[in-house]
Amino acid sequence: MTLQDILGNFSLILFILTIGTGIIWLLDKFYLAKQRQAKADAALAEYDARNAKLAAEGVRPDESGRAALKANLLRQPTWIEYSGSFFPVIALVFFLRSFLYEPFKIPSTSMLPTLEVGDLILVNKYQYGIRLPIVNKKIVEIGNPQRGDVMVFKYPENMALDYIKRVVGVPGDTVVYKNKKLIVNGVPVKYEPLPDYLDQETLSYSKQFREQLGETSHGILNNPRAPSYVPNPHDFPNRELCNYDAEGFVCKVPQGQYFMMGDNRDNSLDSRYWGFVPDQNIVGKAFLIWLNLGDLSRIGRFH
Repeated sequence: MTLQDILGNFSLILFILTIGTGIIWLLDKFYLAKQRQAKADAALAEYDARNAKLAAEGVRPDESGRAALKANLLRQPTWIEYSGSFFPVIALVFFLRSFLYEPFKIPSTSMLPTLEVGDLILVNKYQYGIRLPIVNKKIVEIGNPQRGDVMVFKYPENMALDYIKRVVGVPGDTVVYKNKKLIVNGVPVKYEPLPDYLDQETLSYSKQFREQLGETSHGILNNPRAPSYVPNPHDFPNRELCNYDAEGFVCKVPQGQYFMMGDNRDNSLDSRYWGFVPDQNIVGKAFLIWLNLGDLSRIGRFH
């Protein structure tokens, strides 16, 4: 793993900070604090003995400095104080992001009209099973992705990148996409025409449909000017399970892997180009827009 990979992996950074601050906190609690206390006890005993000797000689000792001396001797060094203060906060954030919920920001238009650029979303980390952080190894089976789910995963060609797409094929499925229509396991997906969608940034219109994928009903976009075929698909693992032609493609999804597509069908770099998503790449299920600074009305659940 390169330095760039480490700096780009926020979970790994949190893990390192949690371990580092935790070690310092434990070291101080069970060793360094006792050393400071022993040093303070010795110094205060010497201070008290000196004052007692002065008192015996008839000299009234100055007791005002004892409290300041004790506080100074027991004071934590700055690096220990900050580590102890930050440790519980960092540990809590690491736990929440690793096992419960993780926030993401939508960077592109590939999931229009469902998700817009600037949407801040939450991802459920445990719905598809509990995984060890960093290595992303599943240790507890809870559930599996279903057709229609919006899922965040590690991009197979660069594991430092997180992608978000919709699950259109689960292990064992045969996914057909011909002339911009999906057929899964021989059953055509139902489409309901909707009013054309206006992209506010490009001021261009796309054909909009409501797609019924599994139990999930959601919007998709098609650009009538874009070709039906997939230009220049990559040489990805299990590429032999896909057959491309001028009308689209047919793919058989291997066991333990998933086929992903963006809702903005003609403007999405997805499984059509780079192949299947292995189970070990899964991050979690996206389910909530918790903020969009440009449009607060977008806050809420989505499908």
